Amino acid sequence: MMKPFILSLSLLIVCFACNQTGKKNTELPRIAIAGIAIESSTFSPAQTNEEAFHGQTGNDIFSYYPFFATDSINRKRANWFPTFKGKAIPGGIVTREAYESMVSKTLSMLRENLPYDGLFFDIHGAMSVVGLDDPEGDLIIRIREVVGKEILISTCMDLHGNVSRRLAENTDLMTCYRMAPHEDYMISKKRAVDNLLERLESGKGKPTYKAWIPVPILLPGEKTSTRIEPGKSLYAKVAPIADQEGIVDAAIWVGYAWADEPRNQAVVMVVGDDKEKVTQSAEELAQSFWDVRNEFEFVAPVASLQACLDMAIASKEHPFIISDTGDNPTAGGAGDVTWTLHKILERPEFKEANGPSLIYASLPGPEFVAKAIEIGIGGKIEAEAGARVDNRYAPPVKISGTIENIVQGDRDAETEVVVKSGSVLIIVTKKRKPYHYEKDFTDLGLNPHQTDIVMVKIGYLVPELYNMRKGWIMALTPGGVDQDLERLPYKRIQRPMFPLDKEMETPDLSARLVSLSNEI
Repeated sequence: MMKPFILSLSLLIVCFACNQTGKKNTELPRIAIAGIAIESSTFSPAQTNEEAFHGQTGNDIFSYYPFFATDSINRKRANWFPTFKGKAIPGGIVTREAYESMVSKTLSMLRENLPYDGLFFDIHGAMSVVGLDDPEGDLIIRIREVVGKEILISTCMDLHGNVSRRLAENTDLMTCYRMAPHEDYMISKKRAVDNLLERLESGKGKPTYKAWIPVPILLPGEKTSTRIEPGKSLYAKVAPIADQEGIVDAAIWVGYAWADEPRNQAVVMVVGDDKEKVTQSAEELAQSFWDVRNEFEFVAPVASLQACLDMAIASKEHPFIISDTGDNPTAGGAGDVTWTLHKILERPEFKEANGPSLIYASLPGPEFVAKAIEIGIGGKIEAEAGARVDNRYAPPVKISGTIENIVQGDRDAETEVVVKSGSVLIIVTKKRKPYHYEKDFTDLGLNPHQTDIVMVKIGYLVPELYNMRKGWIMALTPGGVDQDLERLPYKRIQRPMFPLDKEMETPDLSARLVSLSNEI
């Protein structure tokens, strides 16, 4: 899963001049910045093109990172060279053409200001690309071919990313988020940059040891939230370990459950200069994860859609939020599965305007949006939307109602239309968009606080929705990010894998000290 307000894979590159002799550097380092970000489901028929990444170049990249503000300390600690950065809502597999185009831009812009002394690699870690396993591993190797093996690479990732052995080998410093939802995402990115700068300014350079331990567990993010146990206590172990003398950083990756690739599983990594502490700490974290594997439960109650709607309608507290989990765009769903909306519109409770009020967010329907614009606000519309990409579970849904609002200019949706059908307010978008913030609703003239039921294509609730809820349940709906992993047709992940193989033997959780990047 990606950070709360949006999907995930992010990729940042910072290249920085390093003295490997152990002497402190007195000159400002040279640092380049670049990035690509997405989280991709291989169980969705959707594909992601380059335009979805909203590519940025040059100084515009600084605006994403508060710690790179003009008057910030880190901005003054180096000479920065922003190159290319792209970030997309999580979705389907990235086309090979899109990937190669963005990689080509990144490498070309890196070549313009060689040499560098280090590199900050800020990735999500769950990008899938057509015809290519482990894109992040591929990318870091291709970057090494340009910038060299001696420079220091610091990698920051989403905890729902995947860490292959070759990614672990080719990076030098490694960290990931420690919270899900990812309220610490920017803190983690800054930590990765701070670690990089400190190792370079001190002359310590590459940490001597990198412990990498694959843990054969594959769980959805909705079962591994750090808000509740056992995730809360498990991740609470990370910071004390990372803060030890002789250790630079430590991290636990849950991994990404909705891609069928050999690298997809949990991983623990610890990097530092004290061999005994690095290996023992990594093994402690890995064993701790394995020991609580049977304790992970969904972060909220789960039920069938019918049961969720029954509960929401009967509730006396509002808003009652239902997560439409199977088509969650911020986990990689296509976003246009219509199965849930078909079921809602079939319910007699919502047929009349005075029925329980329900906001449905959302469904892409570019033709529907175009027709709504022609008709205008206040007009009547009857047209189909959805199921252009993922029609495996239901066909396009016919929506008949009154156009309540049309808003244009959103970065992701481009155009949003609100249609009232019976007592249901349906948000139809030109392009798919997640609805994570109160502002996403109020900008459309909607008040979720005064609505009986709010249904959002999401898994666990991000902070604003979580704080808004008076009731909450997750509907086990179909889609490209189905929460019932046993329904997914895995063919390529490594087996045995918990919980798919519940009776598997205890795995080898001893630390693997992977090669240093300049020794490969």
